[in-house]
Amino acid sequence: MNAIEINVSPILFSFGNVEVRWYGAMMALGVTALMFWTYMQIKRGAKISYDDLLSGAIIGIICGIVFSRLLHVFDGVENIRRYFSNPTSIIGGDGLTIYGAILGASLGVWVFSRMRKLSFAYAADVVTPGIIMAQAIGRVGCLFNGCCFGDGIEGNPFNIMYTNPQSYAPIGVVFQPTQVYEILFLLALLTIIMVFRSRFKPNGVQFMFYLGMYSIWRIGIGFLRVGPPGLAQAQFIGIIVSSICAVGIYLAIRRDRAQAAAETSKENLPETGSDG
Repeated sequence: MNAIEINVSPILFSFGNVEVRWYGAMMALGVTALMFWTYMQIKRGAKISYDDLLSGAIIGIICGIVFSRLLHVFDGVENIRRYFSNPTSIIGGDGLTIYGAILGASLGVWVFSRMRKLSFAYAADVVTPGIIMAQAIGRVGCLFNGCCFGDGIEGNPFNIMYTNPQSYAPIGVVFQPTQVYEILFLLALLTIIMVFRSRFKPNGVQFMFYLGMYSIWRIGIGFLRVGPPGLAQAQFIGIIVSSICAVGIYLAIRRDRAQAAAETSKENLPETGSDG
């Protein structure tokens, strides 16, 4: 099968014994983009303080890394056996999942917002476009790293083949660039959210729409990505998360409409006075 050759080392640069890899660099750049987006929203009037931004970011990053790593450790019987036969290997920087980072960071920031008596739904909507940008940038790291690819398809003009000996992918094997597919999907989702942003009401609906749509995407793309037969861990999580988001959006909209109707009814009540 014909394929586009990718002869890129996963190591961006190194000095001494320290290596900076594309994956880590793109993850860092993605977090920077998310922070910059949120900073600009605050400058434009978003009701989030800079202190809360910094504190929430630190908590979100830590929780995202921990949860992401845990999802990888418990991803299949083989991983569980491998890591628990050598428990010290559980701590590490490889095998981080974007899905785990999103869910872990969301959980950490939710707890933080409860402690600080902040509106998590409002804050989540503010940062949603930044999260999508961060994900898209992170997938560039996956592409250069040689991971998260799909099975090659005969006649697909977008098939890729890794040829660099340092790549994590098998050398000389044809794959589908599912990393690129996801980048394009995220950019399309970002465009939809930015165009219709004012229509995502009440608070929290925009974030749940993004998370629900991404979960549906992960369910579908999982059938193309290389892996053992059957549903992958991310697909099971995607089914659960997309269902929760659908119910959450429905309940939020219904509650908002009920409150609006109650306020309208109260305004239309006739005034009563005394007969004096």
